[in-house]
Amino acid sequence: QVQLVESGGGLVQAGGSLRLSCAASGRTFGTYAMGWFRQAPGKEREFLARISTSGGITDYADSAKGRFTISRDNAKNMAYLQMNSLKPEDTAVYYCAADRSVIGGTISNAYDYWGRGTRVTVSS
Repeated sequence: QVQLVESGGGLVQAGGSLRLSCAASGRTFGTYAMGWFRQAPGKEREFLARISTSGGITDYADSAKGRFTISRDNAKNMAYLQMNSLKPEDTAVYYCAADRSVIGGTISNAYDYWGRGTRVTVSS
C-alpha cells in the first residue's frame, strides 16, 4: 500500500510558478506509475500528467503541455509537478496518484492510491 501526501500549493499571481511535491510512503514507490490530476470547483477531476515507473516516459494533457513538467525521484520516494506561466483557470485542488502499472493512465479510475490534494489559487 502507498500513502501519498501533496504539498507546495498556495496563492500565486498569474504568470507565476509553483512546484508541487508528492511524498510517498513505502519501499515500493519505484514500482508505481505516478499521475497528477486537478479538480476545480464544480468540475470533474482532470488528468494533467503521468510518468512511468522509471521516469523515462511522460505524458501530458493539452492543458498542461508546454507549461507543466512532471518528474520523480525514486530514491527519495517523491514525485513533482513544476507549473509555470500559471493562469487563473489553473485554480484547483491538485492531486497526485499512484498506479501499479508501468505507465499509468489518463483517467482517475486507472489509479490505485490518491493523496488528499493541495490547493492552488492563481490570482489575476
